[in-house]
Amino acid sequence: MDEKDFSLRIATLRTKKGVSARDMSLSMGQNPGYINNIESGKSMPSLTGIFYICDYLRITPSELFDVGVENPEKLKGIIEDLRKLNDKQLDTISALVKDIINK
Repeated sequence: MDEKDFSLRIATLRTKKGVSARDMSLSMGQNPGYINNIESGKSMPSLTGIFYICDYLRITPSELFDVGVENPEKLKGIIEDLRKLNDKQLDTISALVKDIINK
């Protein structure tokens, strides 16, 4: 992942959360243009800044950098729910997911 991909990833995840760059910046205790500057490539966050961004988005750093997952917050919630199911229920969900993918 290069700087451009990183900036786009932040913008994508923020948009999926339904919050403006300004509101995200202010909610993180930063100046109003903080996230906008990151998304436009004008600046990059420090390592601490990356952790704050992840906390705000409710994702882990590995989920932030995993561009193969479009909505890590939703996926994490689904996985947490799946952990509560028994084997038979998991088999049913697995079959359903495979059916949806194949359509």
